[in-house]
Amino acid sequence: MNTKLITLLAFIGMLSSCQFKSRDVGDSDGGFDEKYRPQYHFTPPGQWMNDPNGMVYYEGEYHLFYQHYPDSNVWGPMHWGHAVSTNMINWEHLPIALYPDSLGYIFSGSAVIDWKNSSGLGSEENPPMVAIFTYHDPIGEKKGNIDFQTQGIAFSLDKGRTWTKYENNPVLSNPGIRDFRDPKVSWFEEFNKWIMILAVKDHVEIYSSDDLIKWQKESEFGQNIGAHGGVWECPDLFQLTDNKGVKRWVMLVSINPGGPQGGSATQYFIGGFNGKSFTPEDSLTRWIDYGADNYAGVTWSNVPENDGRRLFLGWMSNWQYSQVVPTYKWRSAMTLPRELTLKNGRLYSYPVLEFNAKIEVGENLTQDKYVLEDITFGLSMDVETVQPFELTFNSSSDDVLKVGFNGEQFYLDRTNAGIDSFHPDFAAIHFAPKTMSDRLKVELFVDTSSIEIFINGGEIVITDLIFPISPYNELTLSGVKPQDTKYFRIKL
Repeated sequence: MNTKLITLLAFIGMLSSCQFKSRDVGDSDGGFDEKYRPQYHFTPPGQWMNDPNGMVYYEGEYHLFYQHYPDSNVWGPMHWGHAVSTNMINWEHLPIALYPDSLGYIFSGSAVIDWKNSSGLGSEENPPMVAIFTYHDPIGEKKGNIDFQTQGIAFSLDKGRTWTKYENNPVLSNPGIRDFRDPKVSWFEEFNKWIMILAVKDHVEIYSSDDLIKWQKESEFGQNIGAHGGVWECPDLFQLTDNKGVKRWVMLVSINPGGPQGGSATQYFIGGFNGKSFTPEDSLTRWIDYGADNYAGVTWSNVPENDGRRLFLGWMSNWQYSQVVPTYKWRSAMTLPRELTLKNGRLYSYPVLEFNAKIEVGENLTQDKYVLEDITFGLSMDVETVQPFELTFNSSSDDVLKVGFNGEQFYLDRTNAGIDSFHPDFAAIHFAPKTMSDRLKVELFVDTSSIEIFINGGEIVITDLIFPISPYNELTLSGVKPQDTKYFRIKL
């Protein structure tokens, strides 16, 4: 989350911002057909968007709130935009949920269902949906104070349609730290309390509460472990059962800059949690995605036990160039929603099953060159051995996008993939480590301005933005037999 100075007058002006019409982003009707507008990824109706926030499931709806500035296509005074979905693919846009106020902008955070009404903000018959977020005070920041970020809450009693801010905000004051933000709150039944994990400069801090209002600090983690090329942001903490039936705890922490491609990225740790402190199993630095454009991702809360999945969504951009990419009516998209699983000590990330409904039955290729007739499509290849290969996508404008494996690393080469003059770091080759398996399955999904690659069911993932001058219309295969490759159309 960028903390550039914005004047007080600018953010007061946000309080009367316009609302947006509802729309299913799976449709392709007028208004969502701008050049580079994704067709099966979430985008805001207009203007600026960054981190996903407040992701919670309630009564058949997945709620997605997000960092939003409704008056410009670059970052500004932050609001919480809002959308809901029954399948995480098709979204209905709702009015802005949270506006800046006298305590500051509304930075990133989370949302929970307070089933037992521990907060007293609702009732057990109508439990409140509670949002926990960071207040960012631009006046205090401009004065040179370091305690300008605090944590506040708001609640809704009508399925997130209207919100009331808690009258005694903030609920967690700043202890004198410049970066003190992005609360991810969860109820853990085994500890019988609410747990908040908070990003604090170069580490995270863990707090606990009985009522979402009074918070007690429990521990710190991260000062001497993991990647430290930038500020830590947007943490998450949850439990998964691995492929051997062992329950383990996973912590996500985004960092900007300092990712594997130089800019924004999300690392993760595997370990144990006792209700107070997190203990890592090792000191390895692991990345949830090796592309440049998956940042600030967190998981949905309150997913029903009979579902049991850990569901993730990330911001599909990078702070290196997010404010200058060649889109104008809107800026930024979210990744495909993904299920997270643990296998053999790695966190796997793979598109949710609901996305299958968007994939039309594929056809095996019959030759090394194939004409692409769609601007949105999927491709899979499945071979018995891990071997060098290259997939080359060309457009009529001489744009060239390459995806392959060189015998040591997987790579995505966007050095000549389309428009890239807006930032010197955009045109690059992004590398990822080899798979642990002897078999190789590669699946990739291309939208109008993005590509997401999933290797061996999400063991390795590469997510990147692309801006071809004209759509890719030809695929050339090298090192792989056409019959081992299948082309999919994506339903819009």
